[in-house]
Amino acid sequence: PGPVRAASQALSAALVRRGGLVGGRWVETAAAFPVQDPASGEELGRVSDCGAAEARAAVRAAHEAGAAWGHLPAKERSARLRRWYELMMENKEELARIITAENGKPLREAQGEITYSASFLEWFAEEARRIYGDVIPASAKDRRVLVLKQPVGVAAIITPWNFPSAMITRKVGAALAAGCTVVVKPAEDTPLSALALGELANQAGIPAGVYNVVPCSRQQTAAVGEVLCTDPLVSKISFTGSTATGKILLKHAAGTVKRVSMELGGHAPFIVFDSANVDRAVAGALASKYRNSGQTCVCTNRFLVQKGIHDEFVEKFAKAIDKELHVGNGFDAKTTQGPLINEKAVEKVEKHIKDAVSQGASVVTGGKRHSLGKNFFEPTLLTNVTTKMLCTQEETFGPLAPVIRFETEAEAVAIANAANVGLAGYFYSQDPAQIWRVAEQLEVGMVGVNEGIISSAECPFGGVKESGLGREGSKYGIDEYLEIKYVCFGGL
Repeated sequence: PGPVRAASQALSAALVRRGGLVGGRWVETAAAFPVQDPASGEELGRVSDCGAAEARAAVRAAHEAGAAWGHLPAKERSARLRRWYELMMENKEELARIITAENGKPLREAQGEITYSASFLEWFAEEARRIYGDVIPASAKDRRVLVLKQPVGVAAIITPWNFPSAMITRKVGAALAAGCTVVVKPAEDTPLSALALGELANQAGIPAGVYNVVPCSRQQTAAVGEVLCTDPLVSKISFTGSTATGKILLKHAAGTVKRVSMELGGHAPFIVFDSANVDRAVAGALASKYRNSGQTCVCTNRFLVQKGIHDEFVEKFAKAIDKELHVGNGFDAKTTQGPLINEKAVEKVEKHIKDAVSQGASVVTGGKRHSLGKNFFEPTLLTNVTTKMLCTQEETFGPLAPVIRFETEAEAVAIANAANVGLAGYFYSQDPAQIWRVAEQLEVGMVGVNEGIISSAECPFGGVKESGLGREGSKYGIDEYLEIKYVCFGGL
């Protein structure tokens, strides 16, 4: 079966832009690269393939706009961000269609992403007016000691394809609230969302040069990334993506000692203890694992289920998967599982399943490509999984749920903490003492206790170990874009 309708026909012409955004102007380049619908393979259109020259021009534009934007009264920056938020909500349906077309996620999920995405502009519009300094009691009578918070300068924003709108606003909202200007390099698979946000930023009165976008193909990514990470006019880098890429960017940033924020790979454990409410755990597992077809950095990658309820959990989880998950084109109203982003993603899921089965794992449901073809894959559940299998050692980033049976709390915590990354972790328990113990012992930046979905604008998002540096969202997120300046006022 083909898609319900051609994705390109579902998009608003008013918000679909094909050029880069540099200094408030839409910039066309000699070369362009295709953006494809992962559900059908249809080409949605071609977007300007920006290179090093365009990246440098965007950095200069951001630098030149920085002084005026940074010196605007916080109330005025707040008002512009608030208007941008309002325009996002007014155009929610059109923005969601762009996400579904270029990313593939179900339209309902895309609508949820836009609401989530806009919430960061709303949140940081309010935080812009709460950047407080300090007055510190001095050690000498004739001195006064002040602490000021000032914008770091130009911020390079490098974002992934799995949340093509929210990963931008979570960073940009904080940066602009702090008085910084930005250059956004969106993922090559999903540039249309970043450009649509640029169109609305212009409409909201965000000044020219404050929000710049340099879309580029995979072939140009290295060159553009290097400019953004090495140009001396860039003071800050914020990146969401793989740990491997993050390490490369960190090396580039070291040359000019730039401030960095890194939200990198995850390998989230989901522990279900004997004391858990199994039905709630199954509902949480379904939401955590299969949102965006398993293509989220905080989605569960390893299920650890205690032996006393293991069989009951697996049985109920399998029934829920078969009953509640529907694979299809994201524009189909009944779809809950869209396609994976590309063929490479499908191949990785297949590789992990093949490896697990070859070592004794059992396929409870799913296990193969979906009959729709293209990049569609069946939601899959495996049992008899061990920690030696690839699916428990690497982040799958697909609709695969491997279940490991464990006996003791200490064993579960040890397995969960064995990874070299630590972004999110989840567990289900109704034992208050156990809840405190495990929440404190899990080596992750975010813990969901009896909850499978934990992200919100008010809460600090980020990881430990090789899952990254810094926090996004919350009252802490704006600090990533501020420098602390100490002023000693003497001779009084």
